[in-house]
Amino acid sequence: MSIEENRSLERQPQGLGEKPALLVVDVIRGFTDPACPLGSDADSVVSANSALMRVFHDRGLRVFLTTVVYDNANQASVFRARVPALNLLTRGSHWCDIDPRLPLIDSDHIVEKTHASAFHGTDLASTLRALNIDSLVITGLTTSGCVRASAVDGLQHNFKVVIPEEATGDRDRDAHKSNLYDLNAKYVDVVSVEDTIRTLLANSE
Repeated sequence: MSIEENRSLERQPQGLGEKPALLVVDVIRGFTDPACPLGSDADSVVSANSALMRVFHDRGLRVFLTTVVYDNANQASVFRARVPALNLLTRGSHWCDIDPRLPLIDSDHIVEKTHASAFHGTDLASTLRALNIDSLVITGLTTSGCVRASAVDGLQHNFKVVIPEEATGDRDRDAHKSNLYDLNAKYVDVVSVEDTIRTLLANSE
C-alpha cells in the first residue's frame, strides 16, 4: 500500500468552549534565557504570553503555568539521559523559575512536571475538570516538545485545544513550523494571538 502525498484529512475547527483556561507551558528562565543550554531568545514569546495572561486575568479566567523540576535522579531518568541539559532543572535552581516578565497573580496555578506533557504524572486534568474547564489555550516552549505533548494530551483528555502561534516558540524554526502544521492538521486549532484575544473578548460580552 502506497501513501499518497499531500492528502489532507477533513477537519472541523473546534474553537474554544464556554469556560476556557490558559495553559502556559514552560516559559521558565531555563528556556527563555540563551545563557542556559536549554534556552533561546524567546522575548517575543514572553511578550505574547504576557498579553494573553492579562486578558485571561481581566476576564476572571483561570491561568495555569508549568515548570520542570527534578527532586532526584530517578525522575524521568531516560529523558534526562537523552537530554543531559535537563539535569540543570533541579529544585532550587533559578532555571526552574517562571520567567519574571510574566504577569503572575495569586490565583494562577503552577504545575510542576518531570516529562514533556503537562498532564503526565500531574493532577492537571482532574483540576481542570473540577473547575469545569472545557477548553484550553496552550502556549509556551517548546513547540516541538512540551507544547506539542501537552496539546495532544489535552485533546486526549477531551479538551478543545487552541494554540496561538506567536505565543509558542522553539530552538529550531523549521521544527516550530512543521509541528504547528501537524498539530493543526490533526489535533488542535492553530490561530493567531490576535484572533484568540478577539474570541475571548467576544465570548465575555
